[in-house]
Order: sequence, then C-alpha cells, then structure tokens
Amino acid sequence: MKNFYIPEDILKIVEKPGRYTGGELNSVVKDLSKVDVRMALCFADNYDIGMSHLGFKLLYQLLNERENVWCERVFAPWPDLEDQMRARGYHLFALESQQEIRNFDLIAFSLQYEMSYTNVLNMLDLAGVPLYTKDRGEQDPLVFAGGPSANNTEPMADFFDFYNLGEGEEMLPEIVETYQSCKKAGLSRTETLRKIAQIEGVYVPSFYTPVFDASGKQIRLDVKSEYADVAPARIRKRIVEDFETAYFPDKFVVPNVEVVHDRIMLEIFRGCIRGCRFCQAGFIYRPVRERSPERLIALADKLIASTGYEELSMLSLSTSDYTKLGELTDGLLDITVPQHVSLALPSLRIDSFSLDLMQKVSAVRKSGLTFAPEAGTQRLRDVINKGVQEEDLLRSCRLAFEGGWNNVKLYFMLGLPFETDEDVVGIAELAGKVLKVYDEVHYGRKARRPEITVSVSTFVPKPFTPFQWAPQIDIPEIRRRQDLIKRALNRRINFSWHDPETTVLEGAISRGDRRIGKVIYDVWKMGGRFDAWSDYMDYDRWMAAFGKNDLDATQFNQRAREIDEFLPWDHVDVGVTKNFLVREYERAARAEVTPNCRAKCSGCGAATYKRGICVD
Repeated sequence: MKNFYIPEDILKIVEKPGRYTGGELNSVVKDLSKVDVRMALCFADNYDIGMSHLGFKLLYQLLNERENVWCERVFAPWPDLEDQMRARGYHLFALESQQEIRNFDLIAFSLQYEMSYTNVLNMLDLAGVPLYTKDRGEQDPLVFAGGPSANNTEPMADFFDFYNLGEGEEMLPEIVETYQSCKKAGLSRTETLRKIAQIEGVYVPSFYTPVFDASGKQIRLDVKSEYADVAPARIRKRIVEDFETAYFPDKFVVPNVEVVHDRIMLEIFRGCIRGCRFCQAGFIYRPVRERSPERLIALADKLIASTGYEELSMLSLSTSDYTKLGELTDGLLDITVPQHVSLALPSLRIDSFSLDLMQKVSAVRKSGLTFAPEAGTQRLRDVINKGVQEEDLLRSCRLAFEGGWNNVKLYFMLGLPFETDEDVVGIAELAGKVLKVYDEVHYGRKARRPEITVSVSTFVPKPFTPFQWAPQIDIPEIRRRQDLIKRALNRRINFSWHDPETTVLEGAISRGDRRIGKVIYDVWKMGGRFDAWSDYMDYDRWMAAFGKNDLDATQFNQRAREIDEFLPWDHVDVGVTKNFLVREYERAARAEVTPNCRAKCSGCGAATYKRGICVD
C-alpha cells in the first residue's frame, strides 16, 4: 500500500481526499537516484481547477519525458486540509513522491488569474519557503512563474526569482538544462540567475529597479548596473517555432476525482485572427498557428486509447476559425463515434455557426450551445471589434432551435469603454429577440420550455490590449448597469452576473506595478486565500491592505491612463507593438472595425516572429 504524506486519519475527514493521494493513471514516478533536477509544477488553485488546465498537463508530460528531470504536481490544498496541516506541522508536498517541495530544486507556478496571487504566497509559506526572493538562501529552491497573468510581471515581482514569458514548450527545457549545468558547476544562487537571465524570454525582477515620480506613477524600469551585461532592457516573449511538430502529449494524467473539465482537450491552433479589443489572449498568443488535421486525428486516437475518456473537446480561442474544421471534424468523428466518445466544439463564432456541423458532433451526446455577442448593440460590437452582426446571432439561434436545441447561453460584457445605457439595455433587448425566435420556431406546437441564459461579466482593462489605457467602472456603477439589465430582461430568460467586488480588484491588480505586491502580501497575512472563490474573498480586507500601504486602488483600475505614459509592463515585448494598440484604441473611439488577420494584415507586429499566418 502506498505511503501518504498526510496521515489517513486526516484524509478521512477532508473533502475529496483523492485530491492529495496521487497515483492516478499516467502519473509519473521516477527513481530519485537517476534524477538530477526536481521541479514542483504548482497551480495556485485546488486540484479540481488545476487538473482541468491543458497547459499544466502538457508541461508536466513534456518535462517528465526527460530522463534526468522529475516534474511533480502541486495544488493548493483546500482550507479543510490546510488547517489540519498547519495545526500538525505538515508542509506542502508533491503528489507523485508525497515529499515536501521545499527540498526540490525548482518551484514553478502557472499564473492564470490575478485573484489567485494570495494562494501563491500561501502555498510558499505552507511549503516552508521564504516568500520574498530577497529572503531566500542558497539552500532554498528557485521559484519562478509563467502563464498569461505573468505578462504583467510587477505585482508579484518581489516573490519570484524569475519569470518565463511566453510559450513554455521549448523554453522550459532550456531553463532546466541551464539550471542543471549551474547546479553541477556549484554556482551560487545569483550566478545561476545570471545564467538563466540570458535565456530569451526570461525576466529576473531583482536585476531591475522601478522608478516612480513624486505623484506615485512609475516612469521607467532601470536595469541595475551590475546586471547590465545579462539583463535586457526589454524581454521578448518566446513562441513555439514550429507549432505543427511542437510537443503535444499522447497521454494525460487521468484524475482520481471529478474535475471541472474532465475530458481530452486537443489544441487545434494557437492565437486568434479576430482582434477583439478587450481580449488579452487574442493579442499575447499571436501569431496564429495551426496543427494539421492529420496530426490532430492521430493524437486524438492515441489520447482516447491512453486515457479512456468518453469526451474530446477541440481547444482554441475561436474554433470556427480553424481553416480545415470540416475535414478535422469528419476525421475525428470517424474515430470517436465507434468508440462512443462525444466530440465538443467550444468557442464557435455566431457568424459561422453550422447546424450540419453541430448535428454531426451531437451524434454521441447533445450539449447546450453558447454564443458570445459580447455587446448588446451593433455600435458597441464595432467599438470592441467583435465583427458580428445581430442577424448572425438570430440566424444561428433559429438554426439551433429548428434543429432541436432549446438551451442557449449568451455571454455579454458590461462596462466596456464607450458604453452607454442604450448599449446596456440592448443586452436585454437582444436576448428578447432570441426568445422571440424560439417562440416563432415553435409557434402552434408543443415545445419544451426554452432555456435561454444571459451571462454578464464586467470589463477588466488588461495589459497588451487596445483597452489597456481605459478606465474601469466602479462598484456602484456596475450594480446600476446590472439593474438596468434585470429590469429590462424578459422574465422567461435567466440572468447571471459576476461579483463586482472581485472584478474591480482584478482590475487593480492586472494593471498594478510592483507596489501592489505589498498589498497582496498584507491581504495574505490577514488570512486571504482562495480569493477567486466568492466564499473566501473579503473585499474589506483588500481595501484595508491598500490603505495600510497608502495606495488607492482606484488609481490602478479606474484611472484612464495617458497614451504616452510609462506602463508597468512596458518592459515586456509580446510581439504586438504599442503603436498598433494605440491605433486600435483610436479606432475603437470611432467605432471602426479592423479586418481579421486572414482578410487583411493590420500590421500588429507579430509578423516579426515569421511564423504561422504571418508567413502563409
């Protein structure tokens, strides 16, 4: 019987003990005598969320294919287990070996969401690793981070020894190899960081000094003189050189317990051609690169065999924009249908909805449909460069209702730049038109009750988007606009909305500078953890932490930035130029649509990578 780090008397009283025991199908256990580098791959949320993330699972398999590296998974323990661990003196441990991660070489965090930052600190503290990089000694692991939220490096800069910016498939092996050679040579912590800093895409925060003016605005980021020979003034993100042949595992760890996305995820392409002006992912993952149907079908066949999953989902930012979607879908159905594996097509665009395609993929299991108009009026859809018409949505819904669907979810955003009350009420009016289409389709005959849901999230200004300069509306205004929708919405339509307090905090952190780190630290010291979960997030605690550090949260999220002012993330080069983002912000103010990348190149800057759609 396997020996668990956490005693069984504790496991018996916590929720989902399978989160902590390891031993899942396809998990990797190695002989420590043959391992040179041990890495803890950490996800700053619970097992259920982390094991649903494709990038996390991909990097796990990638690193473990190296004989001399053992990469183990670590998740934030749910408070019921954490309380027991702290009471009895247990430290944070890895699932595979059931050993404490404070004795590992490297601790890597995948940063997906700003509201998980208190969990990062909590996990480091529970591990027995000093939180601040300045307090770590030669015996401590190097702690680093990557992921989409890492692109604004500064809010967590004091806690990470370095960042890997961009895509990790080719970069992480370089980091591990460099660390291994430094370890073998007996180099000090600082000397090792100097070596790692020379890898393209690496940012070592302690090698830089942020400079602020008398008003508190950051005006530049200086490289410290002693590191000028290894630390670049700007750090260019890394991308996968050849996406077609880039690493993709033919097996995944199959969770012991039910997780949020418990299925095979097949990444069909990376990036997005559309350029929605609020969407950070659409810009930071440029240029657009695809995998061939042949490779994807072969991978799907292996993944079904190695995992036993009964659902496969195509993954991308906009599945409809895959150039050979019909060929790919037919090929996948040839292998999924005989094995009773359902095929999911998320991220379909309203203007390219195909009933024939949806009926094909529903051969095994029929699911609900989700469309994202994002805005309630055509003017505002043009402002955000959504590139779809009201007629597209109504046509798609009519096709779906005629095809037997009765459940449709509509996603919108609230508080977008240049939004008016007319745009807000337009959300309810557009949903009402969808309901009217359903009634027209089923007029005069018995039909199931329509399940139409309007889901509204509030706009958060994100770095590396055309709206990075825009202000965010405050909590009273968020509630006022939510109430406008509630009052205007047909009672037969369901309505869900996001918590305004969490949204404005996300806005403050996402555009924060290095001073925000002290706020995050103080929130954690006051008991903050799992702030992405409404049951644990305490808005007053955050406001107290801002006040303690003489900072005003509204200066980060509600202040409109000047176009020519220095931004805390200006030292990061994601390939999309600042001049392009300025042009897009100006076009948004005029409600002008920019053609998608396949229709016409807009000169965003991603062509400098000379990959994917930019060279096709």
